[in-house]
Amino acid sequence: MKYVVDEVNTLSEWGEFPHDRSIEDMIPRSLVIIDKPEGPSSHQVSAWLKKIFDLKAGHSGTLDPNVTGVLPMGIGKTVRLLDLLHSSPKEYVAAMKFHGNIDKKEVAQVIHEFVGKIYQTPPVRSGVKRRLREREIHSIELLESQGRDHLLKVRCESGTYIRTLCKDIGKAMGTGAHMMELRRTEAGGFKEEETIFLNTVRDAYEYYKVGKEKELKKVLKPYERALDIFPKVRVKDTAAGAILNGADLAAPGVLEMDDFHAGDRVALFSIKGEGLAVGETLYDAEKIASREKGIVVKTDRVFSPTGRYPKRWN
Repeated sequence: MKYVVDEVNTLSEWGEFPHDRSIEDMIPRSLVIIDKPEGPSSHQVSAWLKKIFDLKAGHSGTLDPNVTGVLPMGIGKTVRLLDLLHSSPKEYVAAMKFHGNIDKKEVAQVIHEFVGKIYQTPPVRSGVKRRLREREIHSIELLESQGRDHLLKVRCESGTYIRTLCKDIGKAMGTGAHMMELRRTEAGGFKEEETIFLNTVRDAYEYYKVGKEKELKKVLKPYERALDIFPKVRVKDTAAGAILNGADLAAPGVLEMDDFHAGDRVALFSIKGEGLAVGETLYDAEKIASREKGIVVKTDRVFSPTGRYPKRWN
């Protein structure tokens, strides 16, 4: 459901559409969704991306060297947004092997018992403190079975250890089990269909250096894509200017918004779709729509769009 509070005029003289940014403005404000190969660590992939663009680069969600798949990367100013993606579920396809003969129907029953809240202790080789942690498994689907080998699709909370999950499933079956291969198919709201290989990024940047921008524009995703996981609030240009100067959002600045509840985290956008900030709502969307004054969203993270906005409220 969307609440429209005031007329939205995309012909405003202020701001800039993200797709109208110059390639020079796009590069330090972009995400690159890498299909990480087997072998390098996530840190090494970040280092390669940094070398390509000669800018700071970082990743959202570590993948072990032997794990492949979706690795959202940030360039330049976008690196500081990557932690926002951690609140989004992740999806994996895992190949696991049981250490004894098992019944396929029993496996289907046992894995169903792991859906919901579970407790895990990180593996010995993990980079975090080894203490019992609660994580949520949203779904587990048995894709294929052949003898002792099984292929699972797991959708889970960020920070879930799939290797540990496979080991725990094996214990529950009474045979033991281990993970053989793992691929991440979704992270930060990005699916594997959106991924590209590192050599594709490198080639696109080389074309850009000789004046051919087309391929690089295909590779770069605007930083606003990192905000897709939040309900959206579109604000007036005068409110945009105030927010970018550190102000919270007041009711008169709201144009339209998605449905949400008090205490939810939301993303604030300009009329032309530039990401301005994220913050916490003080009221339900329905109540905000009927308010005429007062602060309605407390901002806690302000971004750096390319568009210019008035500095004060009208």
